[in-house]
Amino acid sequence: MAKKINILVTGVGGPTPRSFVRSILDSGTDSYCFIGVDANPLAIGLYDKSSYEHTYLVPRADDERYWLEISKIIDHHQIQFAVVLPEVEVVAWSKRKDLEGLPCKTFISSSQPTEAIIDKKKLHEILMNKPYIPRYCTFLNGFKSRDLTLDYPFWVRGTVGSSGLGSLKITSEKELEEWMQINPLIEEFIASEFLPGRNLACKVIYMDGKIIRSACAERVTYIMSKVAPSGITGNTAFGRMINDTQLVNIADDAISSFFNHYQSKANGIFTVDFKEDAQGNPMITEINVRFVAFISSLAQAGANLPLDYLEMNLNPDNFSHVYKHYEFPKGTIFLRDVDEKPVVMNEKDLLNMDPHHA
Repeated sequence: MAKKINILVTGVGGPTPRSFVRSILDSGTDSYCFIGVDANPLAIGLYDKSSYEHTYLVPRADDERYWLEISKIIDHHQIQFAVVLPEVEVVAWSKRKDLEGLPCKTFISSSQPTEAIIDKKKLHEILMNKPYIPRYCTFLNGFKSRDLTLDYPFWVRGTVGSSGLGSLKITSEKELEEWMQINPLIEEFIASEFLPGRNLACKVIYMDGKIIRSACAERVTYIMSKVAPSGITGNTAFGRMINDTQLVNIADDAISSFFNHYQSKANGIFTVDFKEDAQGNPMITEINVRFVAFISSLAQAGANLPLDYLEMNLNPDNFSHVYKHYEFPKGTIFLRDVDEKPVVMNEKDLLNMDPHHA
């Protein structure tokens, strides 16, 4: 029997790494063995012996001991590849790659465009003349809202951070000032025109600046949405698989244009988030340099991007690098919740529910 390839997975306390590993384990392949690390001793993945052969508590990525501990683990387990998923670690690994080189192979872009693309302010500034970038402005916390150039209502959120950090629909000057006061840790906000349409996501894998795989979905509702004033927690509860190559074309133009700005080539996974305007035009709200938590739902529906991600790097001779866009049977949806494996089904089979009022 062929020896398994040891894969390091970082940030295993989060739902996205767990979803990534589940996609591989459920695929039927027996080629990979996972070693998990996290900086939080309460991270559930550290204690998941069914998914990880070994797990380790490590310092945070900004700790000077981080690379020493990571290198020890890589050497001890003869790690051949690292799946780096929290964006703070993606940035740390990309910087290390550019400055000193990495202790094992990974699949990420250069540090400058990587760090810039997840900054919503820089993303909007570089792509501001594109038709798929909404009207926007940025301001520091404490800014006098009467000086804003954007009409109410608009959508506001932090310029950095994920999971809808600091996001809310703002309808008045008073609301904005109160929102800034209760979010003192957010230094800078970005406000953009309110987009009332669907919330869409396009996942794309690039290698050397060329798009290799893509798949799209609609986020309809969110897990624990009641705890967030905006109703958005960044963790989808109910979503639809969609077949929309227009999203892929826009995502490709945005990512290619952004990396061309930095005279660099995109590598790795990107998740491009869209919101439709009142006319149904998809507008980009942010781009992430990582997978998202519902990727195992996509894998269950036939779009196993995590497996593609590993195979194209570790089994390239048997992997087709011809571009492929995953399509799904009409009506395919997914349901997710905390501590449960996702359910993929057809929307017509939902019980006693009008699908147009999800």
